[in-house]
Amino acid sequence: MIEKVQPNVIVILIDDAGYIDFGFMGSEDLDTPRIDELAESGTIFKDAHVSATVCAPSRAGLLTGIYQQRFGFEANGTGGIGLSDAVVTMADVFKDHGYNTYALGKWHLGSAYSDQPNQRGFDQFYGFLAGSRSYFPIQNATEENMLQNNGERVFFEGYMTDVLGDQSIKYIQENGDKPFFMYLAYNAVHTPMEAKEKDLKKYNKHKRQKLAAMTWSLDENVGKLIDKLEDLNLRDNTLIYFLSDNGGAHNNQSKGGVLKGWKGNEYEGGHRVPFVVSYPKAFKGGNSFYGLTSSLDIFATSIAAAGIIKPSDLILDGVNLLPYLTQNKTGNPHDQLFWKKLDKSAVRIGDFKSITLEGYGSVMYNLKNNVSETEDISQKNKVDFLRLQKAYFAWQAQMSKPLWGEGKDWENVCFYIHKQLMLNEKVLYKDIWSPIYLKDNNK
Repeated sequence: MIEKVQPNVIVILIDDAGYIDFGFMGSEDLDTPRIDELAESGTIFKDAHVSATVCAPSRAGLLTGIYQQRFGFEANGTGGIGLSDAVVTMADVFKDHGYNTYALGKWHLGSAYSDQPNQRGFDQFYGFLAGSRSYFPIQNATEENMLQNNGERVFFEGYMTDVLGDQSIKYIQENGDKPFFMYLAYNAVHTPMEAKEKDLKKYNKHKRQKLAAMTWSLDENVGKLIDKLEDLNLRDNTLIYFLSDNGGAHNNQSKGGVLKGWKGNEYEGGHRVPFVVSYPKAFKGGNSFYGLTSSLDIFATSIAAAGIIKPSDLILDGVNLLPYLTQNKTGNPHDQLFWKKLDKSAVRIGDFKSITLEGYGSVMYNLKNNVSETEDISQKNKVDFLRLQKAYFAWQAQMSKPLWGEGKDWENVCFYIHKQLMLNEKVLYKDIWSPIYLKDNNK
């Protein structure tokens, strides 16, 4: 097969994975040999972040390359609205420049017809619209959680991770001579904690049995995809990203290591993620990069690799990482990054990071000295604290107001969690179904 001039691009987005839950990130109890091979073939980003701490807005930022707050997509869920009609997705740009575009797996960016993948730049969609669903067949599946192929329900047997992995291979086999962009959004390792029986038996004595089994299946399917690229002589000319959509969840047995917090928090455990970029044709593997990086950068990097000139009217908050990947440039791709979810926000400039909880207060940390975010230095270093606050307000002034919330009960829980974390105190409940929360709120 003749090598394509333009690269194929694959974004492997996984769901709610813990920061240290892969071998290449230091895990000692979860088996991820094929994902580790992918990491070894590329660059591991050690200070990489997503633009939101929960699933839907994080995906909105990744696919558009801009802070999702620019179009009001700030809270989880889609508010019945989905992506703004005005925004451009990576798939739109790639499709306009001769690429085949494929979306697989979890969408979670709106279920109305105009919000679905086929209307947002993707030629093919094989997946489900909801934010989560069973990994096994559902007898009475709704339109949102049914597995579908371009709107038509697919009845399947087996395990969702395998089904999506097999379909990713099928798309590559049938792709033809055109370059392709694939958005491969596994729902693993999001709840429900379900795994194949044979994988559960493999890890029957494991302390994190279900997560270990789910992660093993994910690893197998990433391996199958890479093997198929190799078989078709496409691997060297394929740019692959691997990352999680946010930090590990409190209810899926994930681990964040030294990072404080988890999914939904503005602490590092909520938005610092495992992030690998591999593109053998352009740069060698086996490297680590420590500059401040964002999932927003995937859009800009991908079109640069494809030689696509960014339209003059297209705003991107991400930057092209290729000069850093080829080691032609060093330092931080970003001088500053911002996060916001309703009444919780954070700003990062250099080593300093501040977190604000509206109605309560603010803290600041030096991540170089204290990546676990336990020592508040906001009062000891007021100059930098005010500098961060000023930068945040300037950024916020450019954003739109959130178009929906997450419900009073859930927002109350999140407020409580952030307050406890800011105080370095024990978090007694983490969701609205906790017996302690139900008792305290007379539910």
